[in-house]
Amino acid sequence: MKDYLVRGLGFNGQVRVFAACTTATVGEAQRRHNTWPVVSAALGRSMTAGVMMGAMLKGQEKITIKIEGNGPIGPMVIDSNAQGEVRGFVTNPHVHFDLNEQGKLDVRAGVGTEGALTIVKDLGLRDMFSGQTPIISGEIAEDFTYYFATSEQVPSSVGLGVLVNPDNSILAAGGFILQLMPGCEEETIDAIEQHLATLEPVSKMIEKGYTPEQILEAVLGEGKVQILDSMPVEFKCQCSKERFGAAILGLGSQEIQEMIDEDGAAEAQCHFCLETYHFSKEVLEGFIDELNA
Repeated sequence: MKDYLVRGLGFNGQVRVFAACTTATVGEAQRRHNTWPVVSAALGRSMTAGVMMGAMLKGQEKITIKIEGNGPIGPMVIDSNAQGEVRGFVTNPHVHFDLNEQGKLDVRAGVGTEGALTIVKDLGLRDMFSGQTPIISGEIAEDFTYYFATSEQVPSSVGLGVLVNPDNSILAAGGFILQLMPGCEEETIDAIEQHLATLEPVSKMIEKGYTPEQILEAVLGEGKVQILDSMPVEFKCQCSKERFGAAILGLGSQEIQEMIDEDGAAEAQCHFCLETYHFSKEVLEGFIDELNA
């Protein structure tokens, strides 16, 4: 199954719903960063939440998520947009622990239980929207649930999951977000809570071959979901040699000359995708000529 997400409504418009399969997308991040299982689960859950939050945006709007816990994996950063494109990186990709008491990857130990979840939305306006809430569990899904309820005042339920193969590749990844609309009836809330209480892990559903539509059926109940649209999901980085060149230009001619004197060239690497861009002495001298023109 190719990665994609769906948007929809539940219980005749009382609930806004999103679900995504992100196995290949998280797999691409794992491959690029060579993450170990606990880190793959933490980064994969965060990227899955990020791509669904991106689907809440419009046009060229973008969102940046930063999760800074006190655990050993360090800060994670995720970028996504309204086109289903997401990228992410983690400070320390090589962290791992034994399975936790539930026999699952110990994401909490990797992320930490103290710190902050920060969301910055670029809505194309002069000022960006920024919200921040404390990390309350380190398991990621609960932290996003708390963020929605506290920072955006939207009662929500977030389910995220990643399964990792013995060779560290990604077996299954995906998730869902439910958000109660204003005026949602108590009977609807009760019905959702009953389904959530008996729901199997979302990663297990994807491993079994559930589509995003079927995940929402499992969460809300058969016949309770109206799918509005879908879009493909992929790991995609917006970096380019031109962008890094513009950044070097912004350093000024004196600092560029120091690069030439000290190293004879310059190299820049993208944190998100680890692509490396080389700038020769001649290119750097051209930047200086451009600045002095």
